[in-house]
Amino acid sequence: MCFIGNLIGRNPGFITTQGEILSDLFEKDGFEVVSASSNLNPVIRLFDVLRTIVGNARKIDILIIDVFSGRAFMLAEFASLLGKVFRIPSVLVLRGGNLPEFTEEHRSRVCRVLARADSLVAPSTFLSAEMSPFGMTAEVIPNSIPIDGYSYRHRNVVSPSLIWMRSFHEIYNPHLALDAFALVKKEHREATLVMAGVDKGLEESVKTKADEMGLAESVRFPGFLDLSGKNEEFSKADIYLNTNRIDNMPVSVVEACAMGLPVVATNVGGLPYLLTHGETGLLVDSEDAEQMADAVLQLLSDPDLSERLSRNGRKLAERSSWKQVRKDWEHLFDRILDRKGLTESESSGKALVGDRR
Repeated sequence: MCFIGNLIGRNPGFITTQGEILSDLFEKDGFEVVSASSNLNPVIRLFDVLRTIVGNARKIDILIIDVFSGRAFMLAEFASLLGKVFRIPSVLVLRGGNLPEFTEEHRSRVCRVLARADSLVAPSTFLSAEMSPFGMTAEVIPNSIPIDGYSYRHRNVVSPSLIWMRSFHEIYNPHLALDAFALVKKEHREATLVMAGVDKGLEESVKTKADEMGLAESVRFPGFLDLSGKNEEFSKADIYLNTNRIDNMPVSVVEACAMGLPVVATNVGGLPYLLTHGETGLLVDSEDAEQMADAVLQLLSDPDLSERLSRNGRKLAERSSWKQVRKDWEHLFDRILDRKGLTESESSGKALVGDRR
């Protein structure tokens, strides 16, 4: 196998991507894996991807390519073309909640690239459904998380200890978390908020706003969290806020569920496909701080609701365990190799090569 994508999470301080997680998990399980690229320079990253495919074309049985919108789409565009040139079976994995809008704007270009795939995969029912009007049928295979690595604490009763964890970027709308928290704090003066993640241009403005609102003493900014950091911070919190304007299948929400935190999330993109309101989370309108605050207050006053969301959230997260997700991927690989006429003996000993820079 060869995994292609923006694998920049291999660099310290950058968020780990699903492409990295999948390639590492398959390699850990004994598969031969190649992946590219972790280079931070987008131009060099593109050339690294091309070099990796060309240099290992004879070894690769299946090419797995992450497809993002915007400038990152070019990576999938060139990688899929090389897959066709070298007649390598390919799986294109649809990523990002903005991909349907990007496809609408660049329909012929996107459809041309996706048509090169032997199979399309989407991590959510939402993205699969959104791409269907373009004539695309994508099999749903959830994102994987290391479920055993997350410390679960069942929340029978919750405190007003809130946590938000995404990049400080416009699409993740961190200001909404702060606005909702300010309303909660009017009812619970002991309330606290942790806002964790890498800065994508808004962190300083959020800090300034917290200070201007008189919340600086109640809001903490621990920065980027690795798995150990997530376990530490989430164990201290009781409610997770997700404020995105655009989303697909946010791994951070699944991580919060894995650790037993009731989730309050904006009702956008793939979130209503991922969460069932009142059963695995609470969904509120985007941009509505009052609704988000009311949902938090509801959790604080209704132990039965908090307990149900905590219990069911963990069950939801367990569907993303590697044990289950690996079965889905292996079934897909078997079908593709069968269609291409590759027997197990012919394909063994080939497959995946890895970028570890």
